[in-house]
Amino acid sequence: MYAQTLSNWLDRKGIHFSWVVVAITFLTMLTSSAALGLPGVLLQPLSREFGWSNDEISSAIALRFVLFGLIGPFAAIFMERFGLRNVITTALALVALCLALSTQMSELWHMFLLWGLILGIATGMTALVLGAVVANRWFEKRRGLIIGLLTASSATGQLIFLPVAAWLIEHHGWRMAVIPVFCCCALVAVLAFIFIRNHPHDVGITAYGADPSVVLPVPPSTAHMTLWEPLKVLRSVSGNRTFWVLAGTFFICGLSTSGLIQTHFISLCGDYGMAAIPAAGMLAMMGAFDFVGTILSGWLSDRYDNRKLLFWYYGLRGLSLLWLPHSDFTLYGLSIFAMFYGLDWIATVPPTVKLAGATFGKARAGMIFGWIFAAHQIGSAIAAYGAGLSRTMLLTYTPALYTAGAACLFAAMIIFMIRKPLKPA
Repeated sequence: MYAQTLSNWLDRKGIHFSWVVVAITFLTMLTSSAALGLPGVLLQPLSREFGWSNDEISSAIALRFVLFGLIGPFAAIFMERFGLRNVITTALALVALCLALSTQMSELWHMFLLWGLILGIATGMTALVLGAVVANRWFEKRRGLIIGLLTASSATGQLIFLPVAAWLIEHHGWRMAVIPVFCCCALVAVLAFIFIRNHPHDVGITAYGADPSVVLPVPPSTAHMTLWEPLKVLRSVSGNRTFWVLAGTFFICGLSTSGLIQTHFISLCGDYGMAAIPAAGMLAMMGAFDFVGTILSGWLSDRYDNRKLLFWYYGLRGLSLLWLPHSDFTLYGLSIFAMFYGLDWIATVPPTVKLAGATFGKARAGMIFGWIFAAHQIGSAIAAYGAGLSRTMLLTYTPALYTAGAACLFAAMIIFMIRKPLKPA
């Protein structure tokens, strides 16, 4: 009722309702990314209070990354079967519940259950697959830009919440740091329940940029789909070289971003004498550059060869990671790193989504990208645990940084194993 009323009012103003859907999806992915980023700023406080080692905490975070990725392909089925509104509302409610309960945890298994299992499943339902599904359903034009905008939401969540969380931890303890994210999750869940709809035809419109004179299509029935459908789709593309190149490079993307820098950067800076608040400020600076870089990447992906874009993204990221241990962790050195690394932190997503859509078609793009994203999160999990183990056993993160940097350079080279997609007639 409210969605239809708002759609009619916006139509009279010349504004398409799809922008409302994008705005709420942006807020959904923003709050989810904020919840995912919190453990990075909590590593040292949790270790001091409970005596848990770096690799023990990292193993719980690694579990979350794996579930976050593996839920993605099945999230596409949930969105088809139960609708965007129900999936988004349920996921945000679970995230809010997990954050509230985490303030009472006192044992390591509590962290595995809350921040590993529940948070991994809940955030997995609102991961990048959600952005791909919304872009494909609600937009015919500017799809690459929308994917870039929604992907940038994770940078925005980091930009807004991590410095605030670091300040709250220093002045009021780590439990207070989860309160802002909890409140935002609850608020966005209410907005999603009121205004999100599954398809444009639910409010009597066509997708943005579609010809309004065309008869509104009736979405195909999903009654025949089961939870085995993602596995069938995976089997159908298991012999496709493009799929494995995209999955392999996205594995390296996760290995070099969320699992490594997002999780361990504040702890890494602490090893060099930098306090948590300025370190979180550096992460926020990366988030600011990434917000610009990812939206720009979406714009570029609509206009240029996506393989060449990925070559530059992975190459520059790899060089920045190899240089980081030699930055002396001064304000000047870290600012240079934040600029080069931040500009392409998640800029790889729009070209990857575009290549998947061009290769496998719009109908299967969401589910196939879900499996590609699962590879990304497996890479994140390996980096989260591996870097924590390196810090515990070798007392340094440098081997993990060198490994991730070299892997990025490798990804830049193999991306040209994908044939250039043919332009549509």
